[in-house]
Amino acid sequence: MTTSGITTIGLIGAGHIGSQVARAAIAHGYRVVVSNSRGPETLTDLITELGDAARAGTPQEAATDGDLVVVTVPLHAYQQVPVEPLVGKTVIDTNNYYPQRDGQISAIDNGTATSASLLQDHLPGAHVVKAFNHIPSADIIDQARPAGAPDRRALVIAGDTSGPKSTVTALLDELGFDVVDAGALSESWRIEPGTPGYGPHRTVAQMIDDLAAARRA
Repeated sequence: MTTSGITTIGLIGAGHIGSQVARAAIAHGYRVVVSNSRGPETLTDLITELGDAARAGTPQEAATDGDLVVVTVPLHAYQQVPVEPLVGKTVIDTNNYYPQRDGQISAIDNGTATSASLLQDHLPGAHVVKAFNHIPSADIIDQARPAGAPDRRALVIAGDTSGPKSTVTALLDELGFDVVDAGALSESWRIEPGTPGYGPHRTVAQMIDDLAAARRA
Protein backbone atom coordinates (compact mmCIF):
# COMPACT_ATOMS: atom_id res chain seq x y z
CA MET A 1 0.00 0.00 0.00
CA THR A 2 1.41 3.39 -0.96
CA THR A 3 0.76 6.87 0.38
CA SER A 4 -2.32 8.33 -1.27
CA GLY A 5 -1.67 10.25 -4.46
CA ILE A 6 1.94 9.10 -4.82
CA THR A 7 2.95 6.40 -7.24
CA THR A 8 6.35 7.69 -8.38
CA ILE A 9 9.10 9.20 -6.25
CA GLY A 10 11.74 11.29 -7.97
CA LEU A 11 15.23 11.39 -6.51
CA ILE A 12 17.60 14.23 -7.26
CA GLY A 13 20.80 12.69 -5.95
CA ALA A 14 21.71 9.01 -5.84
CA GLY A 15 24.32 8.83 -3.10
CA HIS A 16 24.05 7.00 0.23
CA ILE A 17 20.72 8.50 1.30
CA GLY A 18 19.17 8.70 -2.15
CA SER A 19 19.92 5.10 -3.06
CA GLN A 20 18.59 3.83 0.27
CA VAL A 21 15.39 5.84 -0.02
CA ALA A 22 14.97 4.39 -3.51
CA ARG A 23 15.39 0.84 -2.17
CA ALA A 24 12.89 1.46 0.63
CA ALA A 25 10.38 3.06 -1.72
CA ILE A 26 10.50 0.19 -4.19
CA ALA A 27 10.09 -2.33 -1.37
CA HIS A 28 6.82 -0.57 -0.54
CA GLY A 29 5.42 -0.55 -4.05
CA TYR A 30 6.55 2.78 -5.46
CA ARG A 31 8.20 3.51 -8.75
CA VAL A 32 11.30 5.69 -8.67
CA VAL A 33 13.14 7.95 -11.09
CA VAL A 34 16.74 8.30 -9.94
CA SER A 35 19.08 11.06 -11.07
CA ASN A 36 22.47 12.50 -10.25
CA SER A 37 24.75 15.24 -11.51
CA ARG A 38 26.83 12.90 -13.67
CA GLY A 39 24.13 11.58 -15.99
CA PRO A 40 21.77 8.59 -16.24
CA GLU A 41 24.42 6.39 -17.81
CA THR A 42 26.34 6.38 -14.51
CA LEU A 43 23.38 4.81 -12.67
CA THR A 44 23.25 1.52 -14.59
CA ASP A 45 24.37 -0.68 -11.70
CA LEU A 46 21.92 0.88 -9.23
CA ILE A 47 18.99 0.67 -11.65
CA THR A 48 19.82 -2.97 -12.40
CA GLU A 49 19.77 -3.69 -8.68
CA LEU A 50 16.51 -1.82 -8.12
CA GLY A 51 14.69 -3.61 -10.94
CA ASP A 52 11.79 -2.82 -13.21
CA ALA A 53 10.21 -0.25 -10.88
CA ALA A 54 13.22 2.04 -11.27
CA ARG A 55 14.63 4.07 -14.10
CA ALA A 56 17.44 6.54 -14.44
CA GLY A 57 16.84 10.09 -15.60
CA THR A 58 18.13 13.61 -15.42
CA PRO A 59 17.32 15.84 -12.43
CA GLN A 60 14.78 17.59 -14.67
CA GLU A 61 13.08 14.26 -15.41
CA ALA A 62 13.10 13.19 -11.76
CA ALA A 63 11.56 16.52 -10.80
CA THR A 64 8.96 16.33 -13.57
CA ASP A 65 7.93 12.69 -13.20
CA GLY A 66 7.96 12.38 -9.41
CA ASP A 67 4.68 12.86 -7.58
CA LEU A 68 6.91 13.56 -4.60
CA VAL A 69 10.59 14.46 -5.02
CA VAL A 70 13.55 13.88 -2.71
CA VAL A 71 16.43 16.35 -2.97
CA THR A 72 19.52 14.66 -1.61
CA VAL A 73 22.51 16.57 -2.94
CA PRO A 74 25.38 18.36 -1.21
CA LEU A 75 24.10 21.66 0.11
CA HIS A 76 26.50 23.67 -2.04
CA ALA A 77 24.65 22.27 -5.10
CA TYR A 78 21.11 23.15 -4.03
CA GLN A 79 20.76 25.97 -6.57
CA GLN A 80 21.18 23.42 -9.37
CA VAL A 81 17.86 21.75 -8.44
CA PRO A 82 15.25 22.37 -11.18
CA VAL A 83 12.68 24.94 -10.15
CA GLU A 84 9.73 24.94 -12.53
CA PRO A 85 8.84 21.21 -12.47
CA LEU A 86 8.64 21.27 -8.67
CA VAL A 87 5.97 23.97 -8.43
CA GLY A 88 3.10 22.66 -6.33
CA LYS A 89 4.94 19.48 -5.30
CA THR A 90 6.08 18.16 -1.94
CA VAL A 91 9.88 18.11 -1.84
CA ILE A 92 11.77 16.22 0.84
CA ASP A 93 15.05 17.91 1.72
CA THR A 94 17.72 15.62 3.21
CA ASN A 95 20.56 18.15 3.05
CA ASN A 96 22.95 19.08 5.82
CA TYR A 97 25.37 21.99 6.13
CA TYR A 98 29.00 20.96 6.37
CA PRO A 99 31.20 24.09 6.01
CA GLN A 100 34.27 22.01 5.22
CA ARG A 101 32.44 20.66 2.15
CA ASP A 102 29.96 23.42 1.30
CA GLY A 103 32.00 26.50 2.18
CA GLN A 104 30.82 29.04 4.70
CA ILE A 105 27.20 30.13 4.21
CA SER A 106 26.72 33.33 6.15
CA ALA A 107 22.93 33.12 6.39
CA ILE A 108 23.23 29.79 8.20
CA ASP A 109 26.21 30.89 10.26
CA ASN A 110 24.38 33.96 11.58
CA GLY A 111 21.14 32.10 12.25
CA THR A 112 18.93 33.85 9.70
CA ALA A 113 18.47 30.70 7.57
CA THR A 114 18.61 26.93 7.74
CA SER A 115 19.73 24.57 5.00
CA ALA A 116 16.07 23.70 4.39
CA SER A 117 14.94 27.32 4.20
CA LEU A 118 17.60 28.00 1.57
CA LEU A 119 16.15 25.21 -0.57
CA GLN A 120 12.63 26.56 0.03
CA ASP A 121 13.75 30.01 -1.11
CA HIS A 122 15.20 28.44 -4.25
CA LEU A 123 11.92 26.56 -4.85
CA PRO A 124 9.28 29.19 -4.01
CA GLY A 125 6.43 27.23 -5.59
CA ALA A 126 7.27 23.91 -3.92
CA HIS A 127 6.49 22.66 -0.41
CA VAL A 128 9.80 21.72 1.21
CA VAL A 129 9.76 19.28 4.12
CA LYS A 130 12.96 18.42 5.97
CA ALA A 131 13.40 14.67 6.54
CA PHE A 132 15.97 11.87 6.43
CA ASN A 133 18.85 14.25 7.22
CA HIS A 134 19.74 12.83 10.63
CA ILE A 135 19.67 9.07 10.05
CA PRO A 136 22.69 7.10 8.82
CA SER A 137 21.86 5.82 5.37
CA ALA A 138 22.10 2.10 6.20
CA ASP A 139 19.56 2.55 9.00
CA ILE A 140 16.83 3.55 6.52
CA ILE A 141 16.55 -0.14 5.67
CA ASP A 142 18.03 -1.82 8.74
CA GLN A 143 16.04 0.04 11.40
CA ALA A 144 12.62 0.15 9.75
CA ARG A 145 10.00 -1.39 12.03
CA PRO A 146 6.24 -1.98 11.87
CA ALA A 147 3.93 0.51 13.56
CA GLY A 148 3.70 -0.12 17.28
CA ALA A 149 7.09 -1.80 17.63
CA PRO A 150 8.56 -0.77 20.99
CA ASP A 151 11.95 0.10 19.50
CA ARG A 152 10.59 1.94 16.47
CA ARG A 153 12.89 4.75 15.49
CA ALA A 154 11.57 8.31 15.28
CA LEU A 155 12.48 10.60 12.40
CA VAL A 156 12.06 14.36 12.54
CA ILE A 157 10.30 16.46 9.94
CA ALA A 158 9.99 20.23 9.60
CA GLY A 159 8.06 22.30 7.11
CA ASP A 160 5.92 25.37 6.64
CA THR A 161 2.79 23.73 5.19
CA SER A 162 0.61 21.22 7.03
CA GLY A 163 -0.63 19.19 4.05
CA PRO A 164 2.81 18.30 2.68
CA LYS A 165 4.00 17.50 6.20
CA SER A 166 1.09 15.09 6.56
CA THR A 167 2.07 13.45 3.27
CA VAL A 168 5.68 13.00 4.40
CA THR A 169 4.54 11.72 7.80
CA ALA A 170 2.42 9.07 6.09
CA LEU A 171 5.31 8.08 3.84
CA LEU A 172 7.78 7.76 6.71
CA ASP A 173 5.28 5.71 8.71
CA GLU A 174 4.83 3.43 5.74
CA LEU A 175 8.60 3.03 5.37
CA GLY A 176 8.89 1.99 9.02
CA PHE A 177 9.40 5.05 11.21
CA ASP A 178 7.55 7.15 13.75
CA VAL A 179 7.58 10.89 13.15
CA VAL A 180 8.24 13.92 15.33
CA ASP A 181 7.29 17.32 13.91
CA ALA A 182 9.86 19.97 14.82
CA GLY A 183 7.69 22.77 13.44
CA ALA A 184 8.54 25.23 10.69
CA LEU A 185 11.63 25.10 8.49
CA SER A 186 13.09 27.83 10.70
CA GLU A 187 13.20 25.24 13.50
CA SER A 188 14.95 22.54 11.45
CA TRP A 189 18.31 23.54 12.93
CA ARG A 190 17.24 21.50 15.97
CA ILE A 191 18.08 18.31 14.06
CA GLU A 192 21.14 19.47 12.15
CA PRO A 193 24.74 18.26 12.70
CA GLY A 194 25.95 18.75 16.25
CA THR A 195 22.53 18.52 17.92
CA PRO A 196 21.58 15.71 20.35
CA GLY A 197 19.16 13.97 17.97
CA TYR A 198 21.47 14.00 14.97
CA GLY A 199 22.60 10.43 14.29
CA PRO A 200 21.56 8.11 17.14
CA HIS A 201 18.50 5.90 17.32
CA ARG A 202 15.75 7.69 19.21
CA THR A 203 12.16 6.84 20.07
CA VAL A 204 9.49 9.54 19.88
CA ALA A 205 9.84 10.48 23.55
CA GLN A 206 13.62 10.60 23.34
CA MET A 207 13.56 12.67 20.18
CA ILE A 208 11.15 15.20 21.66
CA ASP A 209 13.62 15.65 24.53
CA ASP A 210 16.51 15.97 22.10
CA LEU A 211 14.80 18.67 20.08
CA ALA A 212 14.05 20.63 23.24
CA ALA A 213 17.66 20.29 24.39
CA ALA A 214 19.18 21.46 21.10
CA ARG A 215 21.16 24.69 21.15
CA ARG A 216 22.01 26.68 18.05
CA ALA A 217 25.73 27.14 17.54
